[in-house]
Amino acid sequence: MIPLATIEAARSAISPHVNTTPVDESRSIGAELGVPVSLKLELFQRTGSFKPRGAINQVLALPDERVAVGVVGMSGGNFAQGLAYAARALGLRARVIMPADTPSNYVDATRGYGAEVELVGSVAAGFERAEEHAGEGWAVAHPFDHPAMQAGNGTVGLEIVEQVPDVTDLFVSVGGGGLITGVASAVLALKPQVNIWAVETEGADALARAVAAGHVVEIVPSSIAKTLCSPYAAQAAIELARERLRDVLVVPDAAAVSAMRFLFERAKLATEPAAACTLAAARQVRDLLDPNGRTVLLMCGGNVSASDFARWMIEPLT
Repeated sequence: MIPLATIEAARSAISPHVNTTPVDESRSIGAELGVPVSLKLELFQRTGSFKPRGAINQVLALPDERVAVGVVGMSGGNFAQGLAYAARALGLRARVIMPADTPSNYVDATRGYGAEVELVGSVAAGFERAEEHAGEGWAVAHPFDHPAMQAGNGTVGLEIVEQVPDVTDLFVSVGGGGLITGVASAVLALKPQVNIWAVETEGADALARAVAAGHVVEIVPSSIAKTLCSPYAAQAAIELARERLRDVLVVPDAAAVSAMRFLFERAKLATEPAAACTLAAARQVRDLLDPNGRTVLLMCGGNVSASDFARWMIEPLT
């Protein structure tokens, strides 16, 4: 767990550079699930996801002498843009290592925020390459497995408690676990009775596998939810899942895409699978939700290419 005071300090530090994202009630989802439902719209954050919160806080935590050359990180997803934006906001040079199969919209956006992009053959090679740059004087930022990253992400949780004080159930998607570690730390410190549900997609279920095994498990991700495709889950997330979370839910890619379609048609939101999977998971456990409380679905990002989005809308996965 990240201390509440650390998360509150992170909010003060990053507030000049990030948005306080809105919350919107969804009557259509509420009618389907049988409980009041609110959507935390973090897809309207700078760069289209929650990642700038943690990226900025992590970079601010680095010693000045370490960032003199610049900051470098590995990402095939939203952290790439988050780190690029953080570096630009703080006046630093950034280099992002990205797998060669990263969707072009992520690569183009990362360059658009001013970062240098280096393409490598795999996620593992990307982490190795980032460490090589450390030997050249670059400061390495991690996409999820760093306390300052998790504390910055936890500012989402502070906002949820303030904006939805009657929250009883909260669904948060999991890639490497940096988001849920921060958010759950904030929410449970302020409202320990809230049920927090971790959500993964099949083929990106590193946390569920680790909880079952009792230790960190490395996987080769295969889900279409690219921003959840971490090779492992952070130890902090594993401990949190075993001790404090309501459950870790794993949903099929097809269910995440079905939820994407519903969110687009009924809530007018163009989400990515990593966000829509929270709705898929809530559907899976609807009978366990508190009808007298309020369920919150965290819409963590909306960075999906137009071509993928159109294809999934027209040709649903089965």
